[in-house]
Amino acid sequence: MLKKHLINGGKMSDSKSSGGIGFLGLLAIVFIVLKILGKIAWSWTWVLAPLWIPLAIITVVLLIIVIVMVVKECTK
Repeated sequence: MLKKHLINGGKMSDSKSSGGIGFLGLLAIVFIVLKILGKIAWSWTWVLAPLWIPLAIITVVLLIIVIVMVVKECTK
C-alpha cells in the first residue's frame, strides 16, 4: 500500500488511466508491419496516414476558426 501511495504521487486513488495507443496508433502499426512484410505496396505516405491525417484535419479546422475570427474583427 505504501508503494502504491508513493507511485501515485501521494494520492490514494484507484482510478484507472484511459491512456494507450488508440485506434489510429494501432492502425498505423498494422500498416507499418504489413508494409515491412511486403503485404501492401502502398507508399509510406499512405502507410503513415493514420498519424498525419488527424493532425491535418485539426490544422485545417483551426485555420478556418482563425480566419473566421479575423474576418469578424475586420468587419466591426
